Amino acid sequence: MTLAGKISMEIGVHATAAKWFNLFATELHHVQNLTDRVHETNCIMVMTGITVTASNTGLCTYGKVTTYHESIESVDEPNKTITYKIFSGDIDHEYKVFKVIFHAIHKDHGSAIIKWTIEYEKINEEIHPPFGFMEYLYKGSRHVDGNLKA
Repeated sequence: MTLAGKISMEIGVHATAAKWFNLFATELHHVQNLTDRVHETNCIMVMTGITVTASNTGLCTYGKVTTYHESIESVDEPNKTITYKIFSGDIDHEYKVFKVIFHAIHKDHGSAIIKWTIEYEKINEEIHPPFGFMEYLYKGSRHVDGNLKA
């Protein structure tokens, strides 16, 4: 049985891809105000050129309250893609590697598709793939979209 895996989903949203990308690339600390899925974030952001690094500690609900840190590993502004490294806290108890890739894709008439991909490596075979975290991203994205388009 393999310990590494990848899961992804696409969500049609009403706000523009540019609006979504800006939120997750430069205003990550505002996400807690747009969804009840994120209970608390402490975010430090440093911008150098087009590189953005962040340290974020969040208490996030996906079946239970979970703590973790995240940092922005890479930003591809032209393609509106951000790779986050999720680590520490509760995540380290189950995964050696946990990356979340956000991709905002422009559609016609100002709407977009948000693609979330989770790349992970479990610490052992008894750990389940992070479907609960994917559900958390889905529900959080729905809440954020309702507030972004307003």
